[in-house]
Amino acid sequence: MTTNMPESRTRPVATLADDADFIWRHIGPRQQDVQQMLALLGVDSLDALIDQTVPPSIRLSRPLDLPPPVSEFRALNELRAIATKNQVYRSFIGQGYYDTITPPVILRNILENPGWYTQYTPYQAEISQGRLEALLNFQTMVADLTALPLANASLLDEATAAAEAMAMCHAIVGDAANGRVFLVADDCHPQTIAVVRTRAKSLGYRLVVASTEALKPQIPTAFGVLLQYPTTDGQIVDYTDIIEQAHRHGALVVMATDLLALTLIKPPGEFGADIAVGSSQRFGVPMGFGGPHAAFMATKQEYVRRMPGRIVGVSKDAHGNIAYRLALQTREQHIRREKATSNICTAQVLPAIMAGMYAVYHGPQGLKRIAQRVHRMAVLLAEMLRDLGHELPGGSSFFDTLRVRPVGIGAQTV
Repeated sequence: MTTNMPESRTRPVATLADDADFIWRHIGPRQQDVQQMLALLGVDSLDALIDQTVPPSIRLSRPLDLPPPVSEFRALNELRAIATKNQVYRSFIGQGYYDTITPPVILRNILENPGWYTQYTPYQAEISQGRLEALLNFQTMVADLTALPLANASLLDEATAAAEAMAMCHAIVGDAANGRVFLVADDCHPQTIAVVRTRAKSLGYRLVVASTEALKPQIPTAFGVLLQYPTTDGQIVDYTDIIEQAHRHGALVVMATDLLALTLIKPPGEFGADIAVGSSQRFGVPMGFGGPHAAFMATKQEYVRRMPGRIVGVSKDAHGNIAYRLALQTREQHIRREKATSNICTAQVLPAIMAGMYAVYHGPQGLKRIAQRVHRMAVLLAEMLRDLGHELPGGSSFFDTLRVRPVGIGAQTV
């Protein structure tokens, strides 16, 4: 019995290569659709269309220097080979970014679920009740931990949230009594100071960055003060005096803070702070090479109409049932245009929902246990470093961050 082979064994090995590209992995026009569109435009080919629309001065006179196409399987294998060269180190930078554990149920059912991650702003409340309720959970969590009555449904990151808070302070206080000076403690996170400085320049504010003691004499000339709590090098500071002084002179106080630390330490609202901002990243959201992470902002009830970002509220539907909707939308850009409270027109909804669900998953006592364990590990590390002869100039009042002055070794060894 003989078998007729469709291909000869003498064919080149190159014919065995799988050079299928990714075109059929995407939803796009079929060749018939392309020809119909070209005919409607009166051209014979895509090249002819480009010749008529793209000026020669900005086109390359040579073909693109690209490798030949490969299959999806081969491309993934090549990417994996590159990834194996990575060396993953533990990050000790801190400054508002911390490794965290994402509960598998949140990872699987929210972060990896297209029902959550493909959604946009819930303008249509009728079909967005689940997302709105999840964002209300986030707002409630932030309000509870900061001890401030009102929180928004997230902002972009801690640094831009601080810049938004600065603009909010000026909108509330104005120029009349306190001028256009904003004070920033120099122990805020460096990226926060940088973003606030950039925003202040564009808004015409004069920014003063100094130690809290050096800032106190300048409070009478300022409309607001930004403080970090805990500080970027980990210290827990009692800001009661500077907050009281600011209020005596008509200035507002913004505290950039850490939600996990607030499960154990005095919250901004109890200090009398007017606005609290920060990142919710460590509530179960992976660092992701720097983002995206959901920032938060909380404030006093009387400042609600000056708050940027979206706010989810509780209402009733036509049948008298509890319903959720976006509240106070007349502050926002899609309603007020150039007269909006802020130009911020989006948020970090998916990371915010993850952070809110992380709090629901662990509960108040679970969050406190996590914070206590983190603090105990930091205390143990501090004791070991001191035993080895290294100096910790920051003092003993800290949550999870230490500033270390190595003794007997250089930076390269560290």
